[in-house]
Amino acid sequence: MSNANPAAPGASHPPAGGLAHLLLRLSAAPMGIGGLGLAWRAAGPALGAPKIVGEVLLGLAAAVWLLILALHVVRAMRHPEALSGDLKHPIRSAFVGAVTIGLMIIAGGLIPYARGLASGVWIVAVVVHLAIGIWTVRGLLTAPREAATLTPPLLIPMVGNILAPVIGAKLGFHDLSWGLFGLGALLWVLIQPSIINRIATGPTMPDKLKPTLAILLAPPAVGSIALANLTGGFGPGPSAIYGLAAFVAAVLLTITPIFRRIPFAMSWWGYTFPSAAFSVATSAFTLGHPSGAMVVVSWTVLALASAIVTLVAIATLKAAAGGHLLVPEG
Repeated sequence: MSNANPAAPGASHPPAGGLAHLLLRLSAAPMGIGGLGLAWRAAGPALGAPKIVGEVLLGLAAAVWLLILALHVVRAMRHPEALSGDLKHPIRSAFVGAVTIGLMIIAGGLIPYARGLASGVWIVAVVVHLAIGIWTVRGLLTAPREAATLTPPLLIPMVGNILAPVIGAKLGFHDLSWGLFGLGALLWVLIQPSIINRIATGPTMPDKLKPTLAILLAPPAVGSIALANLTGGFGPGPSAIYGLAAFVAAVLLTITPIFRRIPFAMSWWGYTFPSAAFSVATSAFTLGHPSGAMVVVSWTVLALASAIVTLVAIATLKAAAGGHLLVPEG
């Protein structure tokens, strides 16, 4: 992978360990935890799941988001060359979009408790996420990249807009949410084929990036929820997109043996939000099309998503305790 050094050309090298090596990928942690919180919240009306689980997870996601943001602010002040290198990196830079997606999820968590604050947080998240998307597309147009750098994380800053309507529709921003849905959906249709073509034709993705293949599940899962919220139910359109999400989920399940052989890396967080989003979509589909079989499927998907987030969180805490979290990327 090109440009692997996080430092900008000509800049002094950051120390061998420490805050200089705080990974942008860690910004996906609040996405995964918060996404699971939304999954448990959605499972309440659909499956009768206890409400408290989702609310605790959403609160935890907000706390983790604030902690990681604070660490990145300190990192920017102490090691500006390290952050600059990440922002110039063709793969790592995509995870900047995870920061604003995490903020959108926080806005969703706030809706039952502080609707006005939720609206303000959502608007800030959308504006900043749009700016990140513009910056990303500008980079693609002005500085063409190697084919090897076209990886699933590129979907985060560009297709993340498809998540905004999931929250925005509940806050009453229907017209704006339709525009964001159209933007996210069109960018998804334009960008994902290039990523799949690059994966199918090579070069082979490094093992530590292979967990990010799960990100391919996020757009159809989130898209089905967004369209359902915009149209007032899980009708034909959302159901069709959910069908694609179910297909992608089935494909990912068939390559689980490959995922299991990959040693722990921050890219493992790539498993979390997509699985949680698919759980939300499955619960919403079950609520709109209730049946005994779908209830079983919904509980199974929720259990799997919960297990994934739990295992990745434990592995991350173990890495942090062992001093293996803030180290240079290999």
